Amino acid sequence: MSQAGPNFSTPEAAEATTDELVRDVAAALEAGAPQTAREFVEDLRAPDLADVIELLDPDDRVALIQAFGADFDFEVFSELDESVRDQLSEALPNEFLARAVTELDTDDAAYIIEGLEDSDKEEVLAQLETSDRAALERNLEYPEETAGRLMQAHFVAVAPFWTVGQVLDYMREADDLPEAFSEIFVVDPAFRVLGSVELSRLVRSKRSVIVETLMETDRHVVLATEDQEEVARQFKRYDLFSVPVVDENQRLVGVVTVDDVVEVLDDEADEDMKALAGVGDESLADTVMETVKSRVPWLVVNLGTAILASFVIQQFDASIEQMVALAVLMPIVASTGGNAGTQTMTVTVRALATSKLGAMNARRVITREALVGLLNGLTLSVIMATVVFFWFGSGALGAVIGTAIIVNLFCAALAGILIPLIFHRYELDPAPASGVFVTMVTDCVGFFAFLGLASLWLF
Repeated sequence: MSQAGPNFSTPEAAEATTDELVRDVAAALEAGAPQTAREFVEDLRAPDLADVIELLDPDDRVALIQAFGADFDFEVFSELDESVRDQLSEALPNEFLARAVTELDTDDAAYIIEGLEDSDKEEVLAQLETSDRAALERNLEYPEETAGRLMQAHFVAVAPFWTVGQVLDYMREADDLPEAFSEIFVVDPAFRVLGSVELSRLVRSKRSVIVETLMETDRHVVLATEDQEEVARQFKRYDLFSVPVVDENQRLVGVVTVDDVVEVLDDEADEDMKALAGVGDESLADTVMETVKSRVPWLVVNLGTAILASFVIQQFDASIEQMVALAVLMPIVASTGGNAGTQTMTVTVRALATSKLGAMNARRVITREALVGLLNGLTLSVIMATVVFFWFGSGALGAVIGTAIIVNLFCAALAGILIPLIFHRYELDPAPASGVFVTMVTDCVGFFAFLGLASLWLF
């Protein structure tokens, strides 16, 4: 009953095929036929099988993996969403996790066991060979989201006085080399990085050539304690394929490769996007309570700012009672300001995250955004004043709303850039908090400007 792996010609076809597989697998597991469920997906590649597992119910995930037994491709774990991987790590036997840790690179293995209880973690580590355990424990010593946690602990390092022939013989005979690598690091007796040699250059050289004559000495290195986002920026900036990781004594302890960095860039972009919406580090696999805990804090803060905006409106209740049109038009001023502030805030937060905005260019960018807000306000004010004139037949009311829009868009632009900068200045993450406070500013300023001008000019 084994089926060939699906050929996804379009994203729509891939989605439809995955949905069909999930339904078939779930039905087979519900019918008590785990081997049939396995046959549906056993020819899938690791990323595609990970997609299927993520879409299954938690109990079905475990049942499907156990149906594979020793034939399970542990690379699937490195493709899973973090919350799904954590759930499986808790549900699967420690013996199974130990085999997974042995098969995976040290950085992926660390992801599997970092969330385990201490007793389970020790039980898994106890089943590893001494070299694998030492490498994994070295990764786990470093904080999360650092180069040390991201690195692979297995690499190829040789002395500068070795010949090409010695290096080739060493690589053929050594048992603890990484499965795939493209670069060989040259180190001194203290294991400090002197340079590196591309594997392609090495194999094209004669056996008698000294490695030192082939190595590139302009070698980019990163500290193991460096933030992984900064490491990713360096990969992008300098077009790196791999980079050696060193400890505080400048000793080589691992290597970060471009495939790991791609995941970091994707994760960081996803995290920033969610944070801008006031959503924490959540996924579709999270439980109801986990999702509520992630979202409710900023909703509570937003509720408080909304009450503040309502308090501003209350100060002009007499004016609203005299002219119903004010209540009709009031949301327009706040909405346009909110959208303008969100535009500026999004650009600012992303610029801060990618280190494109700093003390050197902050004044220029603030001035630019203020002028953009002013010009956008002028444009929208002319349009809205014309609409109000024909809608309500009042030029004065059109002038009021036009002026209010100019004021609010100008303030929205300033809030959209200054609020993230202030949070960043005090080393707070500007992404989750900025949206709430920018909305507060645009609502309060918009309502106050519109209703205040109306009270002065119309009554």
